[in-house]
Amino acid sequence: MGMSVTISAASAQDAEQILKLQYLCYQSEAELYGDYSIEPLTQSLDDLTAELDRGHALVARLGDEVIGSVRGRIDDTGTATIAKLIVHPRMRRHGLGGRLLDAIELHFAADPAAKRYQLFTGHRSEANLSLYRKKGYETVATREAGPRLTLVTLEKAA
Repeated sequence: MGMSVTISAASAQDAEQILKLQYLCYQSEAELYGDYSIEPLTQSLDDLTAELDRGHALVARLGDEVIGSVRGRIDDTGTATIAKLIVHPRMRRHGLGGRLLDAIELHFAADPAAKRYQLFTGHRSEANLSLYRKKGYETVATREAGPRLTLVTLEKAA
């Protein structure tokens, strides 16, 4: 009998597994844009731990292994910024990214300050863009972040 994937709040003890998974997951993004200096690949464990302390993070587990994660925080304008939605490459295309996105939205929906959800991705990241649009996000801005990367900001009401 197979194990099922569970989603729960991340703890400080998950930071190292999240960082290793983040490094693995962002290799394909770095390759897509020809830039291996992107922040998810250069973030330190201390920076990640501090980021986890400042916001809310979820992990998806298969047994004891962290196979997915997402994090975010609400700012003083009521924007819940969702970031670093990652799923282990071997677990992609099974709906886990959508489940993590739904779960973090549900967490922020419980906060009366939340007015909107916002996230961003690169313009060539078609799988990400497709997921976000399927979940009701619409493009609200684009910004050139470098010669090969345009960041697409997407948003939806909380």
